[in-house]
Amino acid sequence: MKSSKIIFWIITLVVIGLVVYISLASLSQPGMERFDGKYKELSTYRNENNTGPVVRVYAVKALDSSTEWMREYGDAMPHTKYGRTVVFFFNDGIDQEIKLSPNDPYFSQGMQPYVIATYQKSPMGDVSFTDGYPK
Repeated sequence: MKSSKIIFWIITLVVIGLVVYISLASLSQPGMERFDGKYKELSTYRNENNTGPVVRVYAVKALDSSTEWMREYGDAMPHTKYGRTVVFFFNDGIDQEIKLSPNDPYFSQGMQPYVIATYQKSPMGDVSFTDGYPK
């Protein structure tokens, strides 16, 4: 009788310990606040198709020109399986809202010289990060 109570309390403590560990690990993950001061979102586009491929296009003004944070920012953007996510990073020369479309070219060609980097995640999850507008 005593040994079964001891086993019960050991299992209970192990389960409580695992729940606390998982909760702390989940709540301490970095969020979008790590990008504060590095970007200004100019425009977004998401098609209304919820049953087929979801297309997401983002236009972002880069206040910091580090390619590492741009890649991290692209990785943090939402992506749907079999969907496509494209993030365009613009230099300081652009400060207006950009009208985006779901197909290439995603915006007017006059703004392509202002693109300093492009992040693309394909429908199968392959990531492409290029300098400037992709050719």
